[in-house]
Amino acid sequence: MRPVLGLHHITAIAGSAQGNLDFYAGVLGLRLVKRSVNQDDPGTYHLFYADAEGRPGTDLTFFPWEHLAPGRKGVGLTVEVQLAVPQGSLAYWENRLGRYGVPLGAPEVRFGERALPFRDPDGLELALVETAPRPFSPWEKGGVPEKHQIMGLHGARVWEQALGPTGRFLDSLGFSYAGHQDGWHRYALAPGGSGGFLDIKELPQAPRGRWGVGSVHHLAWRVEDLEHQMEVRRMVLSQGIPATRSIDRFWFRSVYFSEPGGVVFELATDGPGFAVDEDPAHLGERLVLPPWLEPRRAQIEAGLPPLELPQPRHERV
Repeated sequence: MRPVLGLHHITAIAGSAQGNLDFYAGVLGLRLVKRSVNQDDPGTYHLFYADAEGRPGTDLTFFPWEHLAPGRKGVGLTVEVQLAVPQGSLAYWENRLGRYGVPLGAPEVRFGERALPFRDPDGLELALVETAPRPFSPWEKGGVPEKHQIMGLHGARVWEQALGPTGRFLDSLGFSYAGHQDGWHRYALAPGGSGGFLDIKELPQAPRGRWGVGSVHHLAWRVEDLEHQMEVRRMVLSQGIPATRSIDRFWFRSVYFSEPGGVVFELATDGPGFAVDEDPAHLGERLVLPPWLEPRRAQIEAGLPPLELPQPRHERV
């Protein structure tokens, strides 16, 4: 079996859709590359933020379920999303986030990389991590100088009741154990580097986590195409883990399952990509629906709150 290729996207749960857009596009300077709806719950948005091109591995997405209760941090959930920034950028970001009242943690060094933890307006835990250059298309309209822009998903951190079952399962996906620090165990895909690892903390006595506003819904791992996706799916099924069929999400195909510790994983194909139904110069500017939801457009639009793209918030370089 070919191993998975790294993170494709991470999907989390937000409260206010406009507040989410204001923060991720306005404060963090990410590009809204797709404005759509949750295909399993079309009464809510599905907002996709990424680099200028919307390439796999740069994509952080949200379901804004405003009336959902806050999530509960615990085992079986992702507890932090890490975003890659260029080396030497944390001072800029500490200043920028501080100016907008973003709750910041103390800077840390994690596995040799400088990190700045913080929380979004819904309490989602994130960290900016300085890393080496990686494939990335800068977004000139985001208000953040190119030399400091977020380059994509760096990694994720999860809590598990037991390390062993999840670690062995990650081995079968193509990960290798890469070391430990301060209670965190790192698993990385070859050849390592940004976007290709998962950190796990074992907490046998911690309660189960619960989805809600401010929590991560699932981690999606990249596969090249449908054939690769089916290879990995067969491996998952061979371990007695139920997995969905391959679901057409129009911009990629998806298979969902829960790894042994309970974290929901997705296998997402690299293509066809976000430009399949929009001009790349105008991604995210209007509500886009997959063809099977188009007949319901009027009903869907009537139930969604209006959204306005924020004005870029420029800071001195």
